[in-house]
Amino acid sequence: MTSPTLTRTALAATKATARRNRRSSREGFKVNWWLAALMLVATLTVLLPLYFTVAMALKSPDQIGTGTGLAWPSPMNWENFAAAYVATNFPRAFMSTAFVTVFSVLGSLACSSLVAYAIARNWNHRFFRGSFVYLLSAMFIPFPVIILPLIKQTALLGLDNPAGVVFLHVLGGISFNALLYIAFVRSIPAELEESARIDGATTRQVFRKIIFPLLAPMNATVGIFAFLGSWNDFLLPQMMIADPSLQTLPVVQMLFQGEFNTDYSLAFASYLMAMAPTLVVYILAQRWVLSGVMRGAVK
Repeated sequence: MTSPTLTRTALAATKATARRNRRSSREGFKVNWWLAALMLVATLTVLLPLYFTVAMALKSPDQIGTGTGLAWPSPMNWENFAAAYVATNFPRAFMSTAFVTVFSVLGSLACSSLVAYAIARNWNHRFFRGSFVYLLSAMFIPFPVIILPLIKQTALLGLDNPAGVVFLHVLGGISFNALLYIAFVRSIPAELEESARIDGATTRQVFRKIIFPLLAPMNATVGIFAFLGSWNDFLLPQMMIADPSLQTLPVVQMLFQGEFNTDYSLAFASYLMAMAPTLVVYILAQRWVLSGVMRGAVK
């Protein structure tokens, strides 16, 4: 038979546990409120500029001059997009930008992963350790310092075109991308390669069939960086591409900014049209991006 003292002790312990649980739940509720407020502020920092861009793209010059930037236009001027489409020759500029972006991404994935694999698997050789230091040192050189000699060299080689921009994008990204790849390659067990070589696989087959598929999380990361850097690049195409008909979208959009005035309606309409492909690509590829991030976290 249970004594009254033990019963009272158990009841007091139960009440104390209930009080602690209620206190923890209240504290957790407060933390959630702070997190919700932080997420709301972070969301507004993205949505407000986007709203401002859309509103400006749908306004006429008179509405921009008389109203505030955040006021929604009434009526909405959808013809701004058609005018910007014609003024920028959007299909031609889009194809030039797409050419530079696609081949820059593919070249960055191929070249950077090969360089990283060679350095990571030959770390005992002095040449490859020196190459790693050389790549790291290249990251500390400001790009504006070397852009003029690069422009001169590419012009002499006949690369003052989108192909030259692709070449410099791939070459300039090797330092940072290889640094990301090297850390990931080192986490891949060398026993996988040794077993494949025992079965008769060559180094090329080992990299293509074993190593590169395992680099999928890092391929997603490098691909995103290369895509955004190439699609939004303004300085390199402006200074390298000699033929105006081959210029990319960020450079072509400069025609809306004159010396004394700027056509904000057409400018923001062209910005939205240039931003649309990146949103479409992300929506279509977000499954692979998220799966790559998860695989990288599990690994």
